[in-house]
Amino acid sequence: MDKILPGLLMLAIIAVVFVLLAIGWRNRLKRQADVEQLPPVPTAPGEPLATAEGQYVASTTGGDWLDRIAVHGLGIRTNSTLAVYRHGVLFDRSGAPDLYIPAASLGGVRQDSGMAGKFVEKDGLLVVTWMLGSHELDTGFRTRRAADKDLLYTALQELISSAPAADANSGK
Repeated sequence: MDKILPGLLMLAIIAVVFVLLAIGWRNRLKRQADVEQLPPVPTAPGEPLATAEGQYVASTTGGDWLDRIAVHGLGIRTNSTLAVYRHGVLFDRSGAPDLYIPAASLGGVRQDSGMAGKFVEKDGLLVVTWMLGSHELDTGFRTRRAADKDLLYTALQELISSAPAADANSGK
């Protein structure tokens, strides 16, 4: 009896913590209900300029590395492949919907040391800044191999710098 009561008390505390986490996540989903639908994933994206395996960390509100976006599965950390194409960026995520970001929506790319509960060495994450409707978002990606990070970073910088010129040439 001396061990049963503390054990039951601990189980009750754990249950309360999980209920509070679920309520918090549900409230976050309600607060972010105005976030627009994700762009459709191209059915035949073509040949990527650069690709790497790694971990999709999360998407957060632009400039606020702790405000994880919960809607559309953007807050789910998962293994992923990041591919950079001439027309945009594709996160092929396992266990979550794929995320496609058109080149015109990209605003920048930087290297950072952490976001939304994932912290690594200095400049260990690639963070892509992009617009989803009126919302600026930051999306983090950690490459599995360190050498892939520089390749992706360069390809993303080139894509972002060429996107406005491509839009101007097409008359948009």
